[in-house]
Amino acid sequence: MAVIANSDKLFSLVDRDVEIEKIATGFAFTEGPIWNPEDECLYFSDIPNDMRRRWSAMEGDSVVREPSGSPAFKCNGMTLDGDLNLYICEHSTSNLVRETMAGERQVLASHFEGKELNSPNDVIVKSDGAVYFSDPTYGRIPVFGEERKSELDFQGVYRISPDGELNCMADDYGQPNGLCFSPDESLIYINDTPRAHIRVYEVNTDGSLSNGQIFAENIGDGGLKGGVVDGMKCDAEGNIIVTGPEGFWVFDPEGVHLGIIQMPEHSANLNWGGANWDELYCTCSTSVYRLKMKVSGNRLSYMT
Repeated sequence: MAVIANSDKLFSLVDRDVEIEKIATGFAFTEGPIWNPEDECLYFSDIPNDMRRRWSAMEGDSVVREPSGSPAFKCNGMTLDGDLNLYICEHSTSNLVRETMAGERQVLASHFEGKELNSPNDVIVKSDGAVYFSDPTYGRIPVFGEERKSELDFQGVYRISPDGELNCMADDYGQPNGLCFSPDESLIYINDTPRAHIRVYEVNTDGSLSNGQIFAENIGDGGLKGGVVDGMKCDAEGNIIVTGPEGFWVFDPEGVHLGIIQMPEHSANLNWGGANWDELYCTCSTSVYRLKMKVSGNRLSYMT
């Protein structure tokens, strides 16, 4: 594997000869990586096998949750809040769920205007407790969810206010997917898989979004061959790292494509972890990989 640079700026973020370390393998399709700083472990999803798994340097890989029958959940994206409650996007139930530290399961969103959500896919929590999530239809196809017709006639991005109110922030996406905040949370980035682009919006004081525009485009052709825009994260300097053909595409805060960090398998998602939040944990098809960066992740509430 190699680091393909369009600009030498990329080498201020990652070594030219960075080691891509395979830490776990043998899965159907991995997704949703999230590092728990208290337990010093990585949680991730194996969607087709309907398993939530855990990896740590001390104990290796293990199963945290698997179905004992019906219903299936087929979890995708996950994140934490400042209290280390776990937020989970469930494909098969079309629910966005929060699991408390005590193990209580709370359904935060399941319907919009009386119609079942498509299939929550990725989720982030703002420092004020507001939750933003994407809702494409990928969880309504076999293998990655449960085959069924959509009740909604659009694929949107939603916000749950700190007091629990659900509102649609955008409804003009082909398939909204990965999303992340800028370091100061004044901007939110949301990508659209079939359109192969990333949009950026200003986050207003009331949590609404405005002044949406294309941040980066032509990240592949929107087809599955070679990789697509999917998982996406921001670093502490405001650079955006997103899945795409060959691996992870890196953009500076102005949207300039700095280059690609190649991965051995189709890349699906990534997240920051480690003691200094400078390790990238990458879910790529059948395996999970780790690589060391020269920069750390943007500090979300669970990371401080």
